[in-house]
Amino acid sequence: MLPGLVVPPAGLPQVQKGDLCAIVLVGNRAPVAIGVAAMSTSEMLTSGLKGRGFSVLHTYQDYLWRSGDKSSPPFIAPLAPDPPDLSEEKGSVQADPTLQRDMRHLTLEGEEEENGEGQQMCGEKTLPEASEDPSIGSLNPDPTDSKTLQEQMDELLQRCFLHALKCRVKKADLPLLTSTFLGSHVFSCWYGRPEGRQLDIKKSSYRKLSKFLQQMQQEQIIQVKELSKGVESIVAVDWKHPRITSFVIPEPSPTSQTIQEGSREQPYHPPDIKPLYCVPASMTLLFQESGHKKGSVLDGSEVRMIIINYAKKNDLVDADNKNLVKLDPILCDCILEKSEQHTVVKLPWDSLLTRCLEKLQPAYQVTFPGQEPIVKKGKVCPIDITLAQRASNKKVTVVRNLEAYGLDPCTVAATLQQRCQASTTVTPAPGAKDSLQVQIQGNQIHHLGRLLLEEYQLPRKHIQGLEKAPKPGKKK
Repeated sequence: MLPGLVVPPAGLPQVQKGDLCAIVLVGNRAPVAIGVAAMSTSEMLTSGLKGRGFSVLHTYQDYLWRSGDKSSPPFIAPLAPDPPDLSEEKGSVQADPTLQRDMRHLTLEGEEEENGEGQQMCGEKTLPEASEDPSIGSLNPDPTDSKTLQEQMDELLQRCFLHALKCRVKKADLPLLTSTFLGSHVFSCWYGRPEGRQLDIKKSSYRKLSKFLQQMQQEQIIQVKELSKGVESIVAVDWKHPRITSFVIPEPSPTSQTIQEGSREQPYHPPDIKPLYCVPASMTLLFQESGHKKGSVLDGSEVRMIIINYAKKNDLVDADNKNLVKLDPILCDCILEKSEQHTVVKLPWDSLLTRCLEKLQPAYQVTFPGQEPIVKKGKVCPIDITLAQRASNKKVTVVRNLEAYGLDPCTVAATLQQRCQASTTVTPAPGAKDSLQVQIQGNQIHHLGRLLLEEYQLPRKHIQGLEKAPKPGKKK
């Protein structure tokens, strides 16, 4: 997955979709996995380093490794990258035949490199080793840019800040929790970010959001107050401030725009979920006159029409009160409890129809945009959000059943990791076959609710657990 990729100082190597690539750990040039690129380098950068980058074919400690001598990968020291050759086209790399041969040794046999010259290979392209300096992070610096990486991150943070105030935050949103401002507004401002760069406040000179906002308050762009103990909110914004009014929202580069139009995933649209009803064996006599049998699936209007037609055809409508229906033996057996069968002889229409729907087995139809409807038996399982307490007394937010609504747990986890600035993991859901769950450190239900309800436009009735969001002023 691309969110775990460390971008080297000279940028990612140029690979095409389908290229064979070696995957290494920082600090050791020996590959720990071999995979095929799921997208080109330009597509990876356009996606903001999100989603699946490689389809893994072979990894350290897999079954293929177990069939051999089970040796550990050798240690191959990182090589210092060569100075950039500004006479060549920016970003272009050339593969050395000797290095290609060395890569085959590394990926297939795991032997130590014989030729120490050159650079590590990835997809038959040279890849300078990623620096272990934490200030580098995921920035992809321009060799011609004289600014330090920290200065570039400061500039990126300020651009996203101004973009959020100018385009996303409205007066009605105030007061606005600073954590919500960062997660739901600042991180959503992708336009204008250089390709291959991701915003990380920890790698800026400010280090913390609170320190950055204090600086913006000193410049009289915003006003921040602690409305409750330990929780800061933006209470005022000067939208007439010169820095906001003069800020111009950059357009995506032509290259980036072309790539996005041709390869970007379609935006998520929630499925249309329609409740249905399945005829059980105990009610086949009531529905067989209309041509239905055990297991037939009907919607609510069809059930209503069948019951009305049955009552009229069998002359069950009360002659003195058209709002009442006389119960014949079939209706008695199908909808009445045993204790009622000798006491209840008539029912109002609404009670008759309600009881009938309750006796039918639940089913539902799911229709994803551009796909054929899928009918499933049973009740619709909502997206389930819970809070769990770990041994370290720390809370984690757990969300399950995303797949039922066409959501990729890995994509949701990557989005929440950025917005919440908290670690996330994706693990198999206990007791559920072929289902994954997302865990986010801390009580992140507020961020999760905004993502599911406002951005993904999922109906609230299909999400359970939102009431567990932290109350204002309460620590997560």
